[in-house]
Amino acid sequence: MKLIIAIVNDEDGAKVMDDLNSNGFGVTKLFSSGGFLKSGSTTLLMGVEEQKIDDVLTIIKRQCKSRKIDLKKTKSAASQVIGSAKTEEIVFGGATVFISDVERFEKV
Repeated sequence: MKLIIAIVNDEDGAKVMDDLNSNGFGVTKLFSSGGFLKSGSTTLLMGVEEQKIDDVLTIIKRQCKSRKIDLKKTKSAASQVIGSAKTEEIVFGGATVFISDVERFEKV
């Protein structure tokens, strides 16, 4: 058994959950916020059998999209620091995924 923790953009969270659920994966959703550009994020927790990891990753990759942001149009502190480096736009989004062994799993 593996624990998959996926941190996705809020805009992608519902699509990822719906796709995972329709493919038989149970998901727990936690609300979170990212430090980068103060963007909203959703953290998804899943217990998955090892042979199903690639299926979960395929769904996450299919539903999570990268985005571009124009630093001249945003007022966040991060954009001001990054913007000082003469960068006009940056790409962010997608998903950050952690996969960890589960020593013990119980449903009570």
